[in-house]
Amino acid sequence: MHNNFIMKELPETEKPYEKCAKYGAEYLSDAELIAVLIRTGTRGATSVELANQLLAKNQGGILNLYQMTLEELVEIPGIGKVKAIQLKCMAELSKRLAMTRRRQDFSLTDASSVAAYYMEQFRHEEKENLLVAMFDAKCSLLGDKVISVGTVNASLISPREIFLAALNQKAVQIILLHNHPSGQPFPSNQDKISTEMIKKCGDLLGIRLADHIIIGDNRYYSFREKGLIT
Repeated sequence: MHNNFIMKELPETEKPYEKCAKYGAEYLSDAELIAVLIRTGTRGATSVELANQLLAKNQGGILNLYQMTLEELVEIPGIGKVKAIQLKCMAELSKRLAMTRRRQDFSLTDASSVAAYYMEQFRHEEKENLLVAMFDAKCSLLGDKVISVGTVNASLISPREIFLAALNQKAVQIILLHNHPSGQPFPSNQDKISTEMIKKCGDLLGIRLADHIIIGDNRYYSFREKGLIT
C-alpha cells in the first residue's frame, strides 16, 4: 500500500483516535499523541508522519514542543501557524498540569518538593531565571515572582527587587530558586556570595531566607540541605 495517504484512509488499527478510544491515551506513542493534535496531514504525509518529523528535529524528541519556537514549528511542511500555536499551548498546559499536581506535596521544609514543583518551569530554559517564592508564618505559599532573567551564565540578583516582592506579599519567609541551563545544579562561588548577601538583607528586614535551590535537569541543589543556610 502506498504510504502517502491522509488519516481517514488509515486502517482502523493505526488511527490514533480509535487506538485511544479502544486502549486509552497511555497506549499512544509520542508521535500518535501529537498526531491527534495535528489532526490532518498533507497530501504527501499523514499526521503521524508529520509528528515524527517534529520529533526528529534537533534530536530533541518530545521536548521539541517546549524548545522549538512557533517560527521553527511552521517550517515543518503541513504545520501551519494554527497547528503550531495549538502544539505550544499543549506543551504549556502539560507544564501547568505537572506543577498543579506537584503543588499538593509542596512543603517549605522539604526542598525536594519545592524543586519538583518548579522543575518543569525551569529545566527547559536557555537562560538563568531567578525566582522568589514567598511564604507566610504558617509556611503556606503566598505567591512567586521571577525577579530576573540573566545570561546563559549568571542571573542578575537584585536584593531590592526580591524584598520589594516579599514585602508586597507580606511574606515572612522566602525561598530563592534559579536554574542552570547546563543542567548541572552545583553552585558557583558567585551563587554562594549572592546567597549570603540575600540572607543578611533578609535578617535585617525580618524576612527569613529559608533556602536557595538551584534547578538542573531533573536534579537540584539545596543550600539548606547542604548546611549552607540554617
